This record gives sequence, structure tokens and C-alpha cells, in this order.
Amino acid sequence: MQKRILGKSGLKVSALGLGCMGMSFSYGPPKDKQEMISLLRTAVERGVTFFDTAEVYGPFINEELVGEALAPLRDQVVIATKFGFNTSVDPRGMKGGAPALNSRPENIKQVAEASLKRLKVDVIDLFYQHRVDPDVPIEDVAGAVKELIREGKVKHFGLSEAGVQTIRRAHAVQPVTALQSEYSLWWRRPEEEVLPTLEELGIGFVPYSPLGKGFLTGKIDESTTFDSTDFRTTLPRFTPEARKANHALVALLGKIAALKNSTPAQIALAWLMAQKSWIVPIPGTTKLHRLDENIGAVAVELTSDDLREIDNAAAKITVQGARYPEKLEQLTGR
Repeated sequence: MQKRILGKSGLKVSALGLGCMGMSFSYGPPKDKQEMISLLRTAVERGVTFFDTAEVYGPFINEELVGEALAPLRDQVVIATKFGFNTSVDPRGMKGGAPALNSRPENIKQVAEASLKRLKVDVIDLFYQHRVDPDVPIEDVAGAVKELIREGKVKHFGLSEAGVQTIRRAHAVQPVTALQSEYSLWWRRPEEEVLPTLEELGIGFVPYSPLGKGFLTGKIDESTTFDSTDFRTTLPRFTPEARKANHALVALLGKIAALKNSTPAQIALAWLMAQKSWIVPIPGTTKLHRLDENIGAVAVELTSDDLREIDNAAAKITVQGARYPEKLEQLTGR
């Protein structure tokens, strides 16, 4: 497995990470714990060293799962987790259908202590603010994480779905190692302002949902049914009509994949990794064959001509449907 460095931080991770959320949260019922422990350990054997979780996934049980699975392999891995939702209001950090946020410094420190225990680690490798809290100045958030770094409880500071002004203000207080935001062939807004800002400041980028929440794998169409606990049932982009309209993007990936003897998912991931050397996607999966398929993307080489062809073809496709309901979309890009 190739390695990449997230920005100027010196944080070296596998070129492809593993998003762990779906093992116990959002994508249907929690999966079998022992199977997920086995999958996580197999990922390390395959060369994956970068694992992503969060307090709110479950809540809590995803961190516990990751902690138990990776404890014997601690010296081989980088574990990222997140703070910022108010899990005391509602276990999922929700209030009346809208997320309840809490990035007050005292809460950040409490979450850090709890996450350290659940993850069975002495230090959190990368600690993200999960969503920007409009009620707490970002300078106070960065200052709290800076203190945790000084105390040896956190190594690196990250932001998630933050806008460029927030990134700049935070970075001035405590250097930001990585930004995690959605980015893929069907959500390219980060290219407008975010990516140039990250390049300027020397901050790494960690795209979540790099496979469009599974859509870009080509395994989902307008007739696919989701479990009632699958959060994709709430997303405008996943209505049957939107899925039917957006199939053109999957067809494009399939066409390129056939020429490269690979799969649509591998092309989607290879495309992301080809954008910048400091981009590290974190596709999630609960299946071993999908893990192997995703890892195979690292070996897929897209030439400048390939990338130009993909861009030209993608520019002619208008993706249908908002990526989140309005209340969730309001939390992004602040």
C-alpha cells in the first residue's frame, strides 16, 4: 500500500483509509461485532493504516468497536475521531430533527477523555471538529484542541465540512492537519474554494463518501430498496427519480472501468487520488470483497488524458437532488 502525507503536518497514512461509520451507524442495523473486528484487522494486514470513527457514530459503539479491533495493532495505525455533537440532548446528537451541536471547550475536553478510553489509546492521532458550531468561536475550538495537543492527549487537529474562512481562522490558532468533507465525482464543490485554500495552507484533505454513499459503485439503481434505518432514505439525492437520473454518472465510470480492467468504484477512487497527492479518501465498507476492491483502486493509473476525458464527460452530466435535507445542509460550509 502506498503512503501519503496529510499536508505539511507530517502525518503519514495509507493512500486509502477506511471509514468505519457504517459498521454500526446510518447504513441499516449495526453489523456483527466479531465480523467487523475481523474486517478491521484484515484491513491492517492489507496495508490500510488510517481509520475513521466518531463519538456520535452509534453513539459511542463505533469508537468501542474500532478500539477493540485495533488495540493489538496500535503501533501500526492512525485513528481519527470527532467531537462536536451534543449527545446529551439526543444519543445521535439530534434535536427536533436538526443536529444539536456542542463545541464548547469544556465539552471538547470531556469528549477527548471519553474517546481515549473507548478507543483504548493514550493519544488521539487526529481529532476533528465534526461540524462547525456557530455558537462557539472557532478560535476557542482550536485553542481547546491546542491545549489537548500540549497535554499529549491529541496529536493532530482536523475540521469537517468547514468553510474557507473558518479553516483560515482555526489554522491561525492551531495548525489544521486535515479537512474532512464530502468529495467525489458527484459532489465537486470543494474544488471551487476549499482545495485551493488547503493547498495554500498545507492542509491535507480526507474525502468522505468518495463513492457517493455507495451510488458510484454501480450496485444501486432506482429499484434498490433500503432498510428503514438506512439514512439514505432521507436524502433527496437517493429518491428513485434522482437515482434514475444520476445513473449517467455510473455509466461513465463503467465505460472507463472497462478500458482499465477495473470497476466503477475503483475508477471513482483513483480519480480522487489523482487530483492531489495529499488527498486520502476513506471509503467505508462492511464486506471483505468490497475492502479488497477499494484497495485495488490504489494500483489503478489514470493518465492526464483519462482524467481529461472523465472531466469532459462528467461536465455534461447534471447530478439531480440535494445531497442532504435542508437542516443538515445548513451545517456544511460554515
